[in-house]
Amino acid sequence: MKRTDFSFELPQQLIAQFPPEERGSSRLMVLDRRTGRVKHQRVADLAALLEPGSLLVFNNTKVRKARIRGNAKASGAPVEFLLLKPLPHQDDRTWLAMAQRSKRRPVGSRYVFEEGREGEITGKEGAYQMLQFDRPVDESWLDRYGHIPLPPYIKRGDMPLDGERYQTVYAKPLGSTAAPTAGLHFTQELLDTLSRQGIGCAFITLHVGLGTFLPVRTEHIEDHPMHKERFSIDAPTAHQITQAKAEGRRIIAVGTTSVRTLESAWKHGGIEPGEGATALFIYPGYTFQVADALFTNFHTPESTLLMLVCAFAGRERILAAYQAAIQAEYRFYSYGDAMLIV
Repeated sequence: MKRTDFSFELPQQLIAQFPPEERGSSRLMVLDRRTGRVKHQRVADLAALLEPGSLLVFNNTKVRKARIRGNAKASGAPVEFLLLKPLPHQDDRTWLAMAQRSKRRPVGSRYVFEEGREGEITGKEGAYQMLQFDRPVDESWLDRYGHIPLPPYIKRGDMPLDGERYQTVYAKPLGSTAAPTAGLHFTQELLDTLSRQGIGCAFITLHVGLGTFLPVRTEHIEDHPMHKERFSIDAPTAHQITQAKAEGRRIIAVGTTSVRTLESAWKHGGIEPGEGATALFIYPGYTFQVADALFTNFHTPESTLLMLVCAFAGRERILAAYQAAIQAEYRFYSYGDAMLIV
């Protein structure tokens, strides 16, 4: 299957550059994956669209301020790094990072950051750098000097509002370099309404990193290498999901990261609790074990995220629904509108 099978043309003006004025006010396209029928609703209508007894599964990871700016020590030229994850056994001093203009960043090059903190590229892992600091980089330093890692299709710098809006209202464990954006639509008021309607909520964790947002560059999608991302599911939540599935209640995954976590943790007829890592790549032909419905955003062309939703609902139906969304001028991508696939 070719990468270009998942292409579509999107007018630039439909790429949302800011979140909606109020969280939860976005439009919602409802796609019936059996018939291809499309309905136009609002996210606020969600409780009325789901059956009582259904279980929504959310990814509760929290985004760190992982984008840092500094200067090359030798030339003073400005530089930007995205810290992807701390490398184990390095005393929080060495991070796997993506560098701006990475080909100009050889091993041994040094950089100066806020508070005089210095970093050196000590190695490379594929297209990524190992950036070793002279002192441990902790979350308090990143909170003071880091920036929200907005995706590259948002053509502006991060602003104070992004600190709140590029984060779900239920975010807890810190560790992501990108938001699980389907969850950005949910307000506490909507969660309370869902609960009153007898619709359950379960929270699992997958720290979003390269496995989610790395572009597909291979001609044939089967050749694309997925990177591992860490996830965890506690025992009560694993039991909650397994019991709902056994009772025939519908599992609605909120976001593609929730889908990948659920499918990775499903073992021997149930969700296996604990911590793990997944490099699961879901594309058409995959047989889903857990998710019965999917609440998601509109995704970028030729991405693993688009391939996952095509696996869930069929490539032709998804691409037709995307064309309908374009004609109706839905907002696309991280800060855009939502889709419910049933």
